[in-house]
Amino acid sequence: MNIRTFCPASLIPRCRFHSFQLHRFLVTSAGDKSKAALDSKAFSKTLLLPKTSFPLWAEPSKSEEPYQKLTCDNLYKWQWENAKGPLFVLHDGPPYANGNLHMGHALNKIIKDIINRFHVSLGHKVHYIPGWDCHGLPIENKALQELGKDALSLPSGMIREAARETALREVASQKSQFQPLGIMADWNSPESTYRTLDHHYEIRQLRIFQKMVEQGMIYRHYRPVHYSPSSHSALAEAELEYKDDHVSHSVFVTFDLDNKASFNSTVLQELINSEPRVRLLVWTTTPWTLTANMGIAIHPELSYVAIRQMDEEKGGQGILIVAQERVEPLAEIIGRVEVLAILKGSELLGASYLPIFTPLSLSSTPLKILPASHVTSESGTGLVHCAPAHGAEDYNVFRALGLISSSHTMICHVNDAGKFSSDVADVVGEAAAQKLIGQEVLGNGSKAIVELLKEIGCLVKIKRIKHRYPYDWKTSKPIIVTATSQWFANLDRIKDNALTALKEVSFFPPQSRNRLESFVRSRSEWCISRQRVWGVPIPALYYIATDRAVLDSETLDYILGILEEKGVAHWWDGPVEDFVPPALREEGVAVSEIWRKGTDTMDVWFDSGSSWSMLSEMGVGNGRGKEGARRFDADVCLEGSDQHRGWFQSQLLTAIGSAPTEAEPVSPYGTLITHGMVLDEKGKKMSKSIGNIISPMTIIHGGKNKKSEPAYGSDVLRLWAATVEYWRDMSIGPKILAQSAESMRKIRNSARFCLGNIGDAVALSKLERVPHSQLGLADRYVMHELYTLEQTALEGYASYNFPKVMNALNNFANITLSSLYFDITKDSLYANSVNSVQRRAVITILEQILLTMTKVIAPVMPHLAEEIHATWKSDGQSVFTSKWTPLSSEWEDPRAAKDMHDLIRIRMTVLSLLEEARSQKQLKSALEAEVDIIVPNGAANHPLLELLQREEHFLKTLFIVSDVTLTDEGSLGTTSPEWVHADTVSISGTEDDIAIRVRPSSLNKCPRCWTYTRPEDDKLCARCEDVIGGG
Repeated sequence: MNIRTFCPASLIPRCRFHSFQLHRFLVTSAGDKSKAALDSKAFSKTLLLPKTSFPLWAEPSKSEEPYQKLTCDNLYKWQWENAKGPLFVLHDGPPYANGNLHMGHALNKIIKDIINRFHVSLGHKVHYIPGWDCHGLPIENKALQELGKDALSLPSGMIREAARETALREVASQKSQFQPLGIMADWNSPESTYRTLDHHYEIRQLRIFQKMVEQGMIYRHYRPVHYSPSSHSALAEAELEYKDDHVSHSVFVTFDLDNKASFNSTVLQELINSEPRVRLLVWTTTPWTLTANMGIAIHPELSYVAIRQMDEEKGGQGILIVAQERVEPLAEIIGRVEVLAILKGSELLGASYLPIFTPLSLSSTPLKILPASHVTSESGTGLVHCAPAHGAEDYNVFRALGLISSSHTMICHVNDAGKFSSDVADVVGEAAAQKLIGQEVLGNGSKAIVELLKEIGCLVKIKRIKHRYPYDWKTSKPIIVTATSQWFANLDRIKDNALTALKEVSFFPPQSRNRLESFVRSRSEWCISRQRVWGVPIPALYYIATDRAVLDSETLDYILGILEEKGVAHWWDGPVEDFVPPALREEGVAVSEIWRKGTDTMDVWFDSGSSWSMLSEMGVGNGRGKEGARRFDADVCLEGSDQHRGWFQSQLLTAIGSAPTEAEPVSPYGTLITHGMVLDEKGKKMSKSIGNIISPMTIIHGGKNKKSEPAYGSDVLRLWAATVEYWRDMSIGPKILAQSAESMRKIRNSARFCLGNIGDAVALSKLERVPHSQLGLADRYVMHELYTLEQTALEGYASYNFPKVMNALNNFANITLSSLYFDITKDSLYANSVNSVQRRAVITILEQILLTMTKVIAPVMPHLAEEIHATWKSDGQSVFTSKWTPLSSEWEDPRAAKDMHDLIRIRMTVLSLLEEARSQKQLKSALEAEVDIIVPNGAANHPLLELLQREEHFLKTLFIVSDVTLTDEGSLGTTSPEWVHADTVSISGTEDDIAIRVRPSSLNKCPRCWTYTRPEDDKLCARCEDVIGGG
């Protein structure tokens, strides 16, 4: 067998003989009446067998619930009052207060709690205030469903009160589900939790809004915005999700050039003079916007062609105009063609054409062909239908050309329900309008438009296309772009400052920085108004005569003073007279005849994005320039990766936007951590329709069928969360949970071994401890490994790499301890005298193992750590109340590690030979064997041989045999054992081998310790004789 360099994990195999070690001290067969068996039974009372009340496994109700309050609510209060270390603030992103917790919630809160508990264990003062996002459409809709009436028939005050009750009920429900996860927080104190519906929270939010108004960032504009018919509200870009499989009905349609007009282009004029009908071919994926057409855009630098269709089946009449480069790609649509003329795009500019629905309308005004740089020849026809009310690019073209300046010059026929309004009759006539009015533009309304296009003969082709399209991320329904009057925040003014502030922020994983920076960089404005009643109002006053909005710092100061005194709900319930400052009143005219209150509410991202201000109010946030103050409001914010476009971004924007212009830009957080999505065991997204949802409450408490859905408790769930690479998408399921439960059982088993041998509530006095100088190689080795584990844990926790910690812990518990140290120390623990140096050395090590391992597992498995601590110390205190004091570096002992690795390589060969003997039924116990290590004569000075000589007395303990003889080739003698198994181990750096020989023991079995070390005439082996005689 060649000597190689292995990591410790690869060097320590499990063996069938390991289970024998404890068994030999505990079991005497009931049917074995031999004298040896009787003797063994008689001596069993003299053994120091492990005793502990700590079970190998227990129901979560017994092992976790007794420690729930101690390690959660009480611990949070204790550390806040007593911790002397530096302040650590983890700012909780508020989950939406709607529905039961899912695995994403559980993962999120557990990871946060692991971080917080690590800091508490170091003696830091942790500030953690759980929160909830309480406004918005889902809660409002749930309240309306419970009221059983349509929103339009109810006063806003009734809806708001019902929504408030719904939100508070959902908060209470979610809180009751968060607590069993073992989250350390003061859950039952209103001051130690927050809700975005809290009065003080809403006032702080409005003050932030006021500061942004003062900075000139807030403005109202009538323009196309993302609008959700399903939510009846405008949406910001951050509230959209794009689906790649959306299906639209695209249409190719024609617009007739106005043959009564004169044209600047000679070529175009000649075409009009020679042909009764010259048409512009246009393609659009939103046929419902054709009623709002206000122009056709072309690119002045592109070449266009006038063509005549040659195939009658294509329905060609007259002449078509398309981009020259699009003729071939459009062959399927237009067929074979004859090119009559080539025109530069500039020659088409200013030409007049007739609105597409002219045949249906009694009167219509010709429209113009316009220049636009965004028009290309890569798709479509090279001519683009422009509806500035329904497209940002179209709107920008018209604004740049000075063609629109107010809402009166932009055509829009869509109401707030996403349906055609009665105004559409102005374009299509009264008769055709009856087919459109009240129809959803994304549904039957679009189909009705297609029928009208067929009727008037301008539909060339209709095609179904699958393409990327925006959806409302709350309702998962498609949105539209339509013109409405909305409030916006100008982000161009603060974008550079926001990006500068992010340079100081740390990101985990590091690549997530690019995601947030790209979102910030790509946004120019933020639509902050929503058309709902359940939210924080935008407290603007409107001059009734002109609908002009008044929103300035002075007016806001007056209004916010009223709301601060009477509550934000007073904006909805109080009369307008309460909010109009004296400077805006007119003598002799009733205020209500001049002014009205605005009904828009703020985007819920503005709500949650204002949460950083709470930290400053509590005295733990950014001192905003004060000497000696904290740099950031929060040390850490941790949420799912989707929050780069949500909460991470909205916090940054409100903090930078409300800061004084001259202030240095500072982010509200110092570190951002993101986690992925929790998937099922097959890597699929959890879904009700698939039926693969796993509830965290089912994992903790068990399902209806406890066999298929056992109650694992929270620590198993927490161990899973700490084991997976949470910064990526991760899987969970029955098999994975069973693996986590088994890992925890092994950790419990290690703790149980330590507790059983130390003794419950017993600790060595300083006098009984064995000093470092008297420790054996195995003791020093395991302390080196314990030191390494602790250093790995401290670094892993500090860098948020929890899987690194858990892997190191599992390797230490399963390999270093269970497969090696525990196995080789059982003999001295159970059979040596209570005060022997060797036994006290092991107890000294076990105490330190238990202490350090408990500190390592405590952030992840707090209930287990508390259970271990309570069993051991019985002091009624939390394990977290004693500071984690790392081991001294004196325990770092690479020499001991190397020596043990060298000996373990030999041990592997010995165990293999013992297994051969067992398989041939030559022995049952490894203690029935002795080992000869035969050293070659030429390698006497090799370090490995020096090690063997130095540790010769330890080898039988390491191999768990009755004796080991270290000899040379010439000293073997001529005795022939009953059986022999042999192998070799090469000596590194030489051509020599060490020979390993396993043979039956030459002595007799000791009835007390079962080792084969008793001379024939003696009753016990020498060691046991000394223990019994001394006792």
